[in-house]
Amino acid sequence: MDQVKERIYLFDTTLRDGAQTQGVEFSLDDKLLIASALDGLGVDYIEGGYPGANPTDSAYFETQHDFKMAKNTAFGMTKRVGRSISNDAGFQAILNAGSEAICLVAKTSDYHVRVALGVEKEENLSSIKESVEAIVAEGREALIDCEHFFDGYKSNADYALACVRTAYEAGARWVVLCDTNGGTLPHEITDIVRKVTEMVPGDHLGIHAHNDTENAVANSLAAIRAGVRQVQGTLNGLGERCGNANLTSIIPTLLLKPDFANCYEIGIGAEHLSSITHVSRLLDEVLNRAPDQSRPYVGASAFAHKGGIHASAVQKDPSTYEHIDPALVGNSRKLLVSGQAGKSNILAELKRLNIDVDPDDDRVDALLKEVKQRSSAGYVYDGADASFELLARRQLGEVPRYFAVDSFRVMVERRYNSSGELISVSEATVKVTVDGETLAHVGEGNGPVHALDQALRKDLGSYQPFIEDLELVDYKVRILTGGTDAITRVLIESADASNKRWYTVGVSSNIVDASFEALVDSINYKLLRDGATGPKVT
Repeated sequence: MDQVKERIYLFDTTLRDGAQTQGVEFSLDDKLLIASALDGLGVDYIEGGYPGANPTDSAYFETQHDFKMAKNTAFGMTKRVGRSISNDAGFQAILNAGSEAICLVAKTSDYHVRVALGVEKEENLSSIKESVEAIVAEGREALIDCEHFFDGYKSNADYALACVRTAYEAGARWVVLCDTNGGTLPHEITDIVRKVTEMVPGDHLGIHAHNDTENAVANSLAAIRAGVRQVQGTLNGLGERCGNANLTSIIPTLLLKPDFANCYEIGIGAEHLSSITHVSRLLDEVLNRAPDQSRPYVGASAFAHKGGIHASAVQKDPSTYEHIDPALVGNSRKLLVSGQAGKSNILAELKRLNIDVDPDDDRVDALLKEVKQRSSAGYVYDGADASFELLARRQLGEVPRYFAVDSFRVMVERRYNSSGELISVSEATVKVTVDGETLAHVGEGNGPVHALDQALRKDLGSYQPFIEDLELVDYKVRILTGGTDAITRVLIESADASNKRWYTVGVSSNIVDASFEALVDSINYKLLRDGATGPKVT
């Protein structure tokens, strides 16, 4: 007989608590796009913001949402002590938002009730009770975020529990236990949650963990094992300070790890789980942030293998170094090419790039030798996949000579502008030969690399249409050796209108030379990838 699984409900607060992240500011369009992706993924609740707190959040709730799975949820505070429900403008704004569910934050630590709210403990309990009852009376689903619950429990367990009990008895569908400062550890979560379940059934309890000790995911999973049946978090762990519990780690763990998958079920099936990597990276794209390559499950390096022995073992049995099949979460295996690589790494990367070559081909051994020599000189190909593909295809004679750089020159001038401000301006001249014609162009920029980029891409003759949408996204410099003749490595990240990104590398004792090498690689890769034709290299 199959074991009956208990339902775990997923509550996403990316658009509200995630917006507390330093440097994050969602537009209305951003919120609508992310909310649609979350609903498509299959979460149960989407907390869209705090109606009345700012124009964007108010506009979000004024917009029609046709969620197929999720409940649109508004956030707010319990009513103010000393005011009636009808006379509390902030509370009325929440009620008028029209959301299916409303999540209110309530103080549950006696210290914060006394110091932050400046009210009596009984008054706070009355506020919780009346607020929940008002939401239920409107036919809406009420949730209470018990702020500072775990610290409150440690200082005055009776009062923290009284707040939980009051919310539940007033009709709250979910009473959420919040580790607001992120300082509670998993064993404490387990012990305290078990105490709470003696008073309130677990199918009415949730967990909201912050990540200040790097334990938000572990605390959330511990709380589930201890009895809670709702888990709150954000995509990619977004949130103030060190972030919130990361749903892109929690969701696959609940679905794929037997200790959870055999006991619990969530509203996300395998067909939707395979989109979680896409949703994670979509958020980074919206925020214009480089994805964290080491992010569990969904990061570009989550299933990347560098050492030759590791790579060889993974090809024979992936479970040797991978805890799940990366395809289950929409990710992919990557065998990195570096100075530590063996022939198996090279062959695996060639296969990934759809480069068909006999493993016994002498050119493979020559490519491996060149990679190792270049790595010892400072090149890194595990972080510059586009440069490696060019190197590999050149070894096999598959890269046309689109253009030749005859010379370049860069000048930096410091001068006063027309406003009397002292500025620095870089000017670059690049001379190239394209289709037998010599072209020379000048570019200006706010630095030598920017100026070179502008000059190089100003006109590449017949290839110009291919690079119109090319954009230099990021630029990193590392000094590899000390002294006045230091070796410099430059990594450049590029992108185009398709939102595809690629990385190229240059190494030289001259930072401008290294930068220019990476720039040229970036353009050549773009031309090769987009199918530009040119004279073959003999």
